[in-house]
Amino acid sequence: MSDLNQQKFFAQDIDSVKQTLDSSEQGLSAQEAKQRLDKYGANEIREGEQKSTLQKFIDQFKDLMIIILLIAAGLSVALEGSEGLVDAIIILAVVLINAILGVIQENKAEDAINALKEMSSPKATVIRDGEQVAIDSREIVPGDVVVLEAGDVVPADLRLFKATSLQIEEAALTGESVPVTKELDLVAEDAGIGDRTNMAFSSTNVTYGRGQGIVTGTGMDTEVGNIAEMLEGAEGKTTPLQENLDSLTKFLTYAIVAIAVFIFVIGLFNGREWVEMLLTAISIAVAALPEGLPAITTIILALGTQKMSDRNALVRKLPAVETLGGTEVICSDKTGTLTQNKMTIEKVFYNGEMHDAAEDIDFNEPVFRIMNMANDTNINSNGELAGDPTETAMIQFGFDKGFDVREVLETQPRLGEVPFDSTRKMSSTFHPTSEAFKDQAPYVSMTKGAPDVLISNCNYYYDNGEIKELTEDVREKLLDTNHSMATQALRVLAMAFKYYDEEPANYDSETLENDLVFAGLIGEIDPERPEAKEAITKAKGAGIRTVMITGDHKDTAAAIAARLGIIDEGDDSSVTTGAHLDELSDEELAEKVEHYSVYARVSPQHKVRIVEAWQSHDKVVAMTGDGVNDAPSLKQSDIGIGMGITGTEVSKGASDMVLADDNFATIVTAVEEGRKVFSNIQKAVQFLLSANLGEVMTLFFATMLDWQILEPIHILWINLVTDTFPAIALGLEDAESDVMEHDPRGRKTDLLSGGVLASIIYQGLYEGGITLFVYWYAQHIMQVEHVDAEAMAFLTLAFIQLFHAYNSKSVFKSLFATNPFGNKWLNIGVLASTVLMLITVFVPGLNNAFGTNHLVGDPNSVTMWTVVILAAASIIVYTEIIKAILRATGYAEKAQSKTKSKK
Repeated sequence: MSDLNQQKFFAQDIDSVKQTLDSSEQGLSAQEAKQRLDKYGANEIREGEQKSTLQKFIDQFKDLMIIILLIAAGLSVALEGSEGLVDAIIILAVVLINAILGVIQENKAEDAINALKEMSSPKATVIRDGEQVAIDSREIVPGDVVVLEAGDVVPADLRLFKATSLQIEEAALTGESVPVTKELDLVAEDAGIGDRTNMAFSSTNVTYGRGQGIVTGTGMDTEVGNIAEMLEGAEGKTTPLQENLDSLTKFLTYAIVAIAVFIFVIGLFNGREWVEMLLTAISIAVAALPEGLPAITTIILALGTQKMSDRNALVRKLPAVETLGGTEVICSDKTGTLTQNKMTIEKVFYNGEMHDAAEDIDFNEPVFRIMNMANDTNINSNGELAGDPTETAMIQFGFDKGFDVREVLETQPRLGEVPFDSTRKMSSTFHPTSEAFKDQAPYVSMTKGAPDVLISNCNYYYDNGEIKELTEDVREKLLDTNHSMATQALRVLAMAFKYYDEEPANYDSETLENDLVFAGLIGEIDPERPEAKEAITKAKGAGIRTVMITGDHKDTAAAIAARLGIIDEGDDSSVTTGAHLDELSDEELAEKVEHYSVYARVSPQHKVRIVEAWQSHDKVVAMTGDGVNDAPSLKQSDIGIGMGITGTEVSKGASDMVLADDNFATIVTAVEEGRKVFSNIQKAVQFLLSANLGEVMTLFFATMLDWQILEPIHILWINLVTDTFPAIALGLEDAESDVMEHDPRGRKTDLLSGGVLASIIYQGLYEGGITLFVYWYAQHIMQVEHVDAEAMAFLTLAFIQLFHAYNSKSVFKSLFATNPFGNKWLNIGVLASTVLMLITVFVPGLNNAFGTNHLVGDPNSVTMWTVVILAAASIIVYTEIIKAILRATGYAEKAQSKTKSKK
């Protein structure tokens, strides 16, 4: 970054700027420009370092769970030979699939820095050696003089020294929906980007007028370059799900190692061979480790992305599905996100009364004629409008009423005009009078402009067909009306006219803009999206805070926020500005951030600070936006939400999720889907870990009792057959009816919270206990052979897990509160697992390998099957009783933390 980047050229007079940059209005010489190009480099955005596909693939194996699985696979092969090889192959397949899916997701992401490069203007007009020349914008250097015309993309940051009715649309950079009228006056040193009216910024669009300026910054030294640098330097955030999985992995690792070591030591103490005990310890570790969890989690997330895609929420990064469900704060850009990013007439004041835009209006009302005729909007053959949004709104208003100004101008053509400039703050046109007013005079001028200025130039006012003298009392009432409209976030313009008996000799302000007749006021607004208010209310009901961040003025932002329900009417204490943020340290902002719901006149750096301040309170923060200025905060947030229609490629590239319909309400839908995804992952975790705990408890107590209850092939088959299919199917459960009535999970809630850990323990202990009971019952009560008792324990442990899959549909709710078989995929998964289990019994040869051949055709087979099925099904009765107790004692409601009085 060069020293020029630190200069505040907007606060310096133009002579000082020329001196600092060693330039003049005649521009640089070609030789000097070449030397500066060598010094400062090309006018382009620096590209960030890219990871190769191989690097991305290697990164997938840095997860602790994956490392443990690979170690387990290696030990299985080393110590168990061919039996261990099968186990290792399954583990490696799971790890490989997970890594491939991760790389595919990363490769789908567009490069935000490349998108910034694409925004640059390919050509620019500069003054070199005193002559205008067109050059490649990459060759622009500090000190160059750039010439701007309507339709140009500003090629670099400029300090303007000429501006003739110059207006530049800066929404992508500042968030303001209305083009900025450029002026040459100095501005304060602490002025935000939106208030630096004597500057033109790289990658913004000239919508009207012309101007010239000296280049103050190129490439990475522009405001857009600063954003690119922020994006380049931002560290990737770990999502709550990634943190939860990491925490769960560490917890399981410590628990598994402790149990395995304990069993190994106890076995040696009892005089058993160390190799045998080491194999037993590894078997327990493999049984306890949910090796399918990474793949199952990925599959559930992928299914969630598909569901969200069907509802217009396009997920670019898998963990974003779940992260959105844990969102506690949504920091939303105003323009284009909460509002429609187009100016619309909302109020029209004439004949002393205020009228809603929806009301009918007489086409002969002067205020109506003026807004349509004193207008520079371009209308193409298809009726599409182009021009200043303030003016296009007036023509659209006429179109909506059935009035086509093109037809009127055929009989009342524009004979002359005085264009708008920022000093007068008015513009005027001159026409023949319409037939309805021919008796007044043959000609009429029509003027529109800033209310305070235009009203001061009026001596009369129009009132229901009469022209009356404008007294001071009436003037004060008109100014009060203007103020009242402005406080409602309306952009107010005044309309006036004047009759003439003949065409004037000169069309100038002195002739056309004095001694006017006041016709009325119009109030325009970038209206809120119709569905936004309801969506914010729903978010509030789900315990989610909505915060508006915008580049607009404070009064406008506050009025829109009140209309949306983000703040109460007149609640100024919840509104602050970027200038105020500059006075606060990061620590002070963190202390006060919860007090503010609206931030106005902010810069990209402010947005990042606001997100970081919320994150300092351990809040999960979502940020929505569509402009270049939103990109750094989108990347900093836990989940960045870009706009698919109005969003720039930069904002989409920095986002985790893109709204295909730019609809704020889609966010609430996505939150519900995200909560469902997390809930379903919890269900899968509960199911897998309770099943694995059952296996561990079975092997642990069997070892302690010196029972040979399960063979390694039994454990391997159960893990392969009964875990995966039901766990994936649980990921397809519909959202529970009260999913949006709970407080957000936030960061403090992990996969084992909300009653999940307790459920794993009481359910896993029962699974292990009932399996041990069946083995004991078979040997000591039924007195069957050891191989048959072992087979019964094997089948009991397998089928109890399949029954238990239905228990896992909800942590606390009864299985029978809804249709137990409502999830067809769970039914199919359980059926598939059941068939695979029965294969080990009824397929000759295979049943010998599993020791289950006596369960077919043996005199005791019916009794053995009866014991197995009853024991396995008992998990339903047992779990229903425990759930009922938890609900009755209030533990369930407390664990789920339902929102209180938020609806």
